[in-house]
Amino acid sequence: MTRSGLSLPGPMLRTALIAAAATFALAACGGDTLQAPTDVGVCWHMVQMKDGSYRFNKLAVNQPNLENCAAELEGMRQRFNRLGAEQDQVVGAYQGQFLFLQREGVFTARNLHTTRYLAMVRTGDGRLAIPGAIKQ
Repeated sequence: MTRSGLSLPGPMLRTALIAAAATFALAACGGDTLQAPTDVGVCWHMVQMKDGSYRFNKLAVNQPNLENCAAELEGMRQRFNRLGAEQDQVVGAYQGQFLFLQREGVFTARNLHTTRYLAMVRTGDGRLAIPGAIKQ
């Protein structure tokens, strides 16, 4: 028994300490404090730099909604892939939301390390669609 009255076996204590250290390290890296640009109607492509910082590149303006921004990011990904980039995942931003284009579809989140929510799915031929828009 320890001073606090809690007793943890060695492996459990080590696991708890490692989890706590990982949580603090993740918070220290600034990923949770990084904010997506909030400019109205602007679609951004996010790039992680070699030093670990992030840069947002303006991709398109006058975008009426998140779906149009996702389409712009998908078009950019396809053009890069035709040049040999082989990118499966792209990260962007639209009006304060992060967009994550993945093989399964498009997910959104308020920051880089929170739960991501499905915004669009991929059809059988790889196009993006709003969930529920495709009839089974």
